[in-house]
Amino acid sequence: MQVLYPEIKPYREHSMIVDMPHRLYVEESGNPNGIPVVFLHGGPGAGCEAFHRRFFDPEKYRIVLFDQRGCGRSVPHASLKNNCTQDLIRDMETIRTALGIEQWVVFGGSWGSTLGLLYAQAYPERVLGMILRGIFLCRQKDIHWFYREGANRIFPDQWQELLRPLKGQGTDDILPAFYHLLNSDNELQRMAAAKAWSTWEGSCATLRPNHSVMGHFTDGHTALSLAKIEVHYFVNNAFIEENQILDNMAALEEVPGIIVHGRYDMICPMDQALTLHQHWPGSELNIIRDAGHSSLEPGIVNALIKATDEMARKQSNRA
Repeated sequence: MQVLYPEIKPYREHSMIVDMPHRLYVEESGNPNGIPVVFLHGGPGAGCEAFHRRFFDPEKYRIVLFDQRGCGRSVPHASLKNNCTQDLIRDMETIRTALGIEQWVVFGGSWGSTLGLLYAQAYPERVLGMILRGIFLCRQKDIHWFYREGANRIFPDQWQELLRPLKGQGTDDILPAFYHLLNSDNELQRMAAAKAWSTWEGSCATLRPNHSVMGHFTDGHTALSLAKIEVHYFVNNAFIEENQILDNMAALEEVPGIIVHGRYDMICPMDQALTLHQHWPGSELNIIRDAGHSSLEPGIVNALIKATDEMARKQSNRA
């Protein structure tokens, strides 16, 4: 069983101005001369954590982490202005160019898999390969599963807690109701809604309860950006066309990919990973039989470390 690589610190940190008012936190760690890899966090709005560097052999990879607009250490916090999917794709190109990287491996989980696929379809010539976890195709039925009808039948008790801030209003379609609460002038109302929203996600993220995962989701700083930005994206259908990812998979014909997905993923059910794999001949699908959604579950960690090691070997053989 593979485990995370030892803790490391960045060797360089950047503050990159993109569209006003956004300034992105970007860091590099590992080997400055290694295989470039960009880590795409989830949410949207979750931000990066220190353990995200540890999925990669620091002797082989030049590890690039960045906090997407409005979250983590990027500023302004929880801002929705100039914050859409196309902005994030452009940000990735801004970062790649600024760091002098010709091509890189794209590694992303959950929303990070969505963003990674959309970026790769826009710039396939910039992608050496992809490692994706917890596939989220961001179709209406995928959003509805978690926020309307599906996961609520598996976690009915947690669903009731999610609905509490709505006080019986707008429970048939909670996205517009939460959008109103999260953009309210009432700070107590905003934070109550944000905590309920992020607690729901954290409660469903793992097969077994995990205090570390729940702690990240319910931290006030993370909860507000996660809730505000997720609702902003999902009420706007993630700013993409319905079925856009699957309809454009021909663009990835020459891009190799490794997919890792938990059998019991309650946030992004596994049919999304299987469907993506069937549309992507160059992909390998690894189903983890004893895991849910979180990247910190032992079986998921094991598969992701094996995937990054395998990708490093393939890139070394190409060199």
